[in-house]
Amino acid sequence: MSSGCSRLLVANRGEIARRIFATAQMMGISTVAVYADGDAQAPFVAEADQAVALGGTSATESYLDQAKVLEAARCTGADAIHPGYGFLSENAQFAQAVLDAGLTWVGPPPAAIAAMGDKLAAKKLMTAAGVPTLPSLEIGDGTDLVALAAEVGTSIGYPVLVKATAGGGGKGMRIVARAADLVEAVAGAQREAAAAFGNGIVFLEKYLPAPRHVEIQILGDQHGNLVHCFERECSIQRRHQKIIEEAPSPAVSAALRSAMGQAALQAAQALRYHSLGTVEFLLDTGPDGSPHFYFLEVNTRLQVEHPVTEEVTGLDLVRQQIRVAQGHFLEFTQAELTMDGHAIEARLYAEDVAAGFLPATGTLSAFDLAVGPRVRVDSGVEAGSVVGVSFDPMLAKVIAHGPTRQEAALRLALALERATIAGVVTNRELLVSTLRHPAFLAGDTTTDFLDRVGLTSTTSNGTVRTAAELAPLLAALVLYRQARNRDHAPVLGFLRSGYRNSVMPPEQLKVKVGEQLATMAYRSQRNGTFTVEVDVSGDASPEPDGPIDMVSVAASLEQRSGPAIEATVDGVRGRYVVVGNGPRWHLQGPSGRADVIEQSRFPSTGPDPVAGGQAAPMPGSVRVVAVTVGQQVAAGQTLVVMEAMKMEHTVVAPNAAVVAEVRCAVGDQVDNGQILVVLEPLS
Repeated sequence: MSSGCSRLLVANRGEIARRIFATAQMMGISTVAVYADGDAQAPFVAEADQAVALGGTSATESYLDQAKVLEAARCTGADAIHPGYGFLSENAQFAQAVLDAGLTWVGPPPAAIAAMGDKLAAKKLMTAAGVPTLPSLEIGDGTDLVALAAEVGTSIGYPVLVKATAGGGGKGMRIVARAADLVEAVAGAQREAAAAFGNGIVFLEKYLPAPRHVEIQILGDQHGNLVHCFERECSIQRRHQKIIEEAPSPAVSAALRSAMGQAALQAAQALRYHSLGTVEFLLDTGPDGSPHFYFLEVNTRLQVEHPVTEEVTGLDLVRQQIRVAQGHFLEFTQAELTMDGHAIEARLYAEDVAAGFLPATGTLSAFDLAVGPRVRVDSGVEAGSVVGVSFDPMLAKVIAHGPTRQEAALRLALALERATIAGVVTNRELLVSTLRHPAFLAGDTTTDFLDRVGLTSTTSNGTVRTAAELAPLLAALVLYRQARNRDHAPVLGFLRSGYRNSVMPPEQLKVKVGEQLATMAYRSQRNGTFTVEVDVSGDASPEPDGPIDMVSVAASLEQRSGPAIEATVDGVRGRYVVVGNGPRWHLQGPSGRADVIEQSRFPSTGPDPVAGGQAAPMPGSVRVVAVTVGQQVAAGQTLVVMEAMKMEHTVVAPNAAVVAEVRCAVGDQVDNGQILVVLEPLS
């Protein structure tokens, strides 16, 4: 007899809540959302049939509060709960509480979650089940870390990975290359794990510097039937967190797929598993040149990257998950599962790659990923959404499917390039650069890929720099502004844009592009076109000292629709996007993208910068203040540890100095650019 699932509460937020709602509604199931204060206007709340405010601004006060979530189910009459991923999805206590309340839990048995919730215990269970694992060492409350640091060198050897026993997503993890760094790395990982998962226990595991990260999707019903839905490769990572995933893996042969699939099923059988799950492996090349894989963990939930499996198998994995929870048998056998083509997913994050992947905040003034080519977009935001610091900075998952791997990669790259995203710095350029890189296209993908090919140090935020690149974009800005002004002209609105009845000097507009200053001199011509001369200096000071780069173009407006215009620049017609209303503008066209700030014609009267001031690199909360006034610090020494979006960021001394002021305390919420510590040079 099927379990109830006529009204489904999703105990999550953002894109995964919307994703689950979409399938539930297609199955005729009504939906319930729960939300924190900051998510009240989020798209997922509006898309549910009912929504319940949990109260609070943090995850602990809202999505992690089990009592509030269960009360929301009770008051809305929900008979089933889907946890999504993250938050309570791998909390065995919550899963049991859902079942004890007489509700359907859309997930695996609580016992399986508990067994895999402790990664160290999970490794022991997998070893017993015959699944290959990496060597590791435990860290208990009374462990002497100094002695342990020495033991590592003689047992499993450096480098090692400090790893949280709970949770995932790269949080609570540190790579340690030498014994001297172990104590601090363990402390940092424990703090981060405690903040993200409510559990600060960590352990050490042998670190493989450049393996592939390959995982097997498993699915089982409550009647003992188990299948695997092939592999996904998730090797393109930053901070141990995946940013590009694909199916199938370019490194997995049919024989290896069968072996890894069988190992994943052995793991599932040892857990008496049903529902969706993912068995993650590290795939490395052994001394003999043959592939070797090692158990990493089992994610007892729906994975972020599940869409690539859906695209190549044709399955709706959320539908399968709900059907299993209702008590149905699997609809297919292992032999009936096949793969078609190739699928690649890119995670679009609000983060500044050039600043070390610091989370970025702001309001999305534009967000359109449907320009073409056609791709799947799973997103939790839209134009007007506010991106804050309380939750994960992922804006969307963009997925392309193609008959070949190269076509899927290039289609995804083009879709990301053509998307209109304004108001928040993103990792778009890094994703595009990766997807178009020859090494990626050749399938040379390992977990060290970004650093190995140099993309983390060379990828900018997409802003064009030279006058030749900027000129078409700034010409589009001129055309857009002129046309918009004509639309709202209170008098003489019939005159063409830029009309003058005498010879006048060109109009001027100055904009800041990063640290550069661009000056536009533009003039309307008799034929209705504009000439635009662009000077770009090396810095944005009122009287720049840097070299001047200058170019002149002729431009004309062909048509305009909202922020998009068709313009001809030096004889070449193209599509341009102009988003904003001054002083900030986002410009996008065939030559690239630029975020520019109009410069006032009047001098700035802001406060003078603080000499020696060490500022917060992003909004967040202060977790550790490591110095006191009068203390002497060395270059690179930790001053303050901040937390934003559940990740730690360390502010360090740029050089040897003395602490003159400490302007923050543990627990403070600070803004981007706020001075935390003031240093004075050594006398």
